[in-house]
Amino acid sequence: MMNEGSLQASLLRSVIISLFTWRRAEADDPFDDAERFGWWGDTYPAVTNDRIGSRLWLLRRVKLTAQTQRDAEFYAREALSWLIDDGHVQRINIFTEQVQSNRLNLGVELVVPDGQVVRFNPSEQWQVIYAV
Repeated sequence: MMNEGSLQASLLRSVIISLFTWRRAEADDPFDDAERFGWWGDTYPAVTNDRIGSRLWLLRRVKLTAQTQRDAEFYAREALSWLIDDGHVQRINIFTEQVQSNRLNLGVELVVPDGQVVRFNPSEQWQVIYAV
């Protein structure tokens, strides 16, 4: 059994890897050039259709609108959904806040099976920043 400190540290690592590793763009995703990027390990997943990372990178050059904010929340939830599927957390809450015309802050709240709430608000270098 993990103690509280190691549980939080493990979840933090999981959130950082899941959000900030570039997941391969879907065929119908709009992207800047012919490169769909993605983590090389997804070429041969241990579990069929299991993929690492998020598509947040697709938002790096889009104008920050209400739809962009919804897309960021969707991409973050999609990237973290494995935590629910694998039984590590019961619920995931994603929070976004537009701070400036070109900056969107992203926060994550995880509810673990014992009811404990673990919150992550990435520091400034991890904030989702958009060029308008």
